[in-house]
Amino acid sequence: DVDLMESGGDLVQPGGSLRIFCVGSGFVFSRSCMGWFRQVPGKEREEVARVFTGGGQTRYADSVSGRFTISLVDAKNTLILQMDRLKPEDTAMYSCARSYTGSWSSCDLRADWDYWGQGTQVTVSS
Repeated sequence: DVDLMESGGDLVQPGGSLRIFCVGSGFVFSRSCMGWFRQVPGKEREEVARVFTGGGQTRYADSVSGRFTISLVDAKNTLILQMDRLKPEDTAMYSCARSYTGSWSSCDLRADWDYWGQGTQVTVSS
């Protein structure tokens, strides 16, 4: 069975940094499209970033570009989101998701997120 498990969420002060993790199992991690999403109660889910694990190509939401970095540790089936210069508006439940794709173009244009983790809470507040 495919499983995604997030961890690392915490309370952090504005301007601070945090790294959150998503460990995947039950699928070929090295040939997947992986994404980070966030959601605040009462608002629509927002995509934060995505990466094609087969080549390392990435894409970021404008709201986090230049502050967040999505990366992989293939050997550990782990997806990482490094978040720097955090703002109160970054407060949300962060979840990872997977789409089975064989190319960056498919990941970029036709990702179908079929598996989701439970999420980890990130709170940015003084």
